[in-house]
Amino acid sequence: MPIVAHNALPTFGRLRQEGLNVLPPDRALHQDIRELHIGLLNMMPDKALAATERQFFRLIGESNPIAQFYMHPFTLPELTRDAGARAHIDAYYDTFEQVRGQGLDALIITGANVTGPALSEEPFWAPLIDVIDWAYENVTSTLCSCLATHAVLDFRYGQRRTPRPRKTWGVFPHRVVDKHHPLVHDVNTRFDVPHSRWNDVSRAQFDEAGLQVLAESEVGVHLATSPDGFRFVFFQGHPEYDTISLLKEYKREVMRYAAGEAGVYPPFVDHYFSPRDKAVLREYRARLDSTRAAGRAIPDFPDTLVTQGLDNTWRDTAHAVVGNWVGLVYQLTHSDRRLPFMDGVDPQNPLGLAR
Repeated sequence: MPIVAHNALPTFGRLRQEGLNVLPPDRALHQDIRELHIGLLNMMPDKALAATERQFFRLIGESNPIAQFYMHPFTLPELTRDAGARAHIDAYYDTFEQVRGQGLDALIITGANVTGPALSEEPFWAPLIDVIDWAYENVTSTLCSCLATHAVLDFRYGQRRTPRPRKTWGVFPHRVVDKHHPLVHDVNTRFDVPHSRWNDVSRAQFDEAGLQVLAESEVGVHLATSPDGFRFVFFQGHPEYDTISLLKEYKREVMRYAAGEAGVYPPFVDHYFSPRDKAVLREYRARLDSTRAAGRAIPDFPDTLVTQGLDNTWRDTAHAVVGNWVGLVYQLTHSDRRLPFMDGVDPQNPLGLAR
């Protein structure tokens, strides 16, 4: 079901070019389908700002055939932005005050770049808590991605993330551990999810906080919910990633090495590159080291050669989980975006799950 292009945000045009069903507002008004308003608190750094919009908009727009989706991106002014990103935000983003005033049916909170190990020392910490507190009282469900998951577990449940001995970086197989929760209805019992993180909240910490773990893998918990089963939904992985997202991250790290900003060449991304891709990338490293030693210009990274061999093994499950989430939001909300517990739904168990 379509996303509604209710303003001139360039992401709408990009998604329309990709074939996603994007409706203009005048046409949307004549559709006999209820709308859902979903916020996107986009805290990603400048270079990933628009790509993150597209990834989450695409997941929502392709997720469910029962609603029209009005997406409301906003960010936190405490995050440092360059002039281009600031102009984009000023032109196309709402403020938190505007979002709070109009209300939301659901909210997605992205990750962010951090400068140190303690999230509570980041400049966005206090305003992020304000958003989380407001969402808990006023939004039917909030989906937290990666660092946002770590922030909510730290702030609301007292579970602080810990550094991993090496970066969790790759595409990992997961298994569903609670097959009866509606978020994983009709989802493959084993599925892949990309991860890209230096820190972790362990299964033991999720259990200690009383959270419901729905899917996990060798690299830890990916999918979980708050004790009520739905108010908060937690991702530690990145099911929204495009096929080339991890390649772009790998290239960025290679370019940091090439520029002398990193002393160690990055390892291959786990379970992502084919044997042919690895051969191409090993050859590139040899050329890069040779030209650096000779003081010559850095050779072009072989993006095109590697992209041809990449597989996407996670998108269908991402669509299924997000589709289930959107469907549940639709069932529990009202056209005036009042919370469901105002009409007799149990706030401790809004989905009516068997205990």
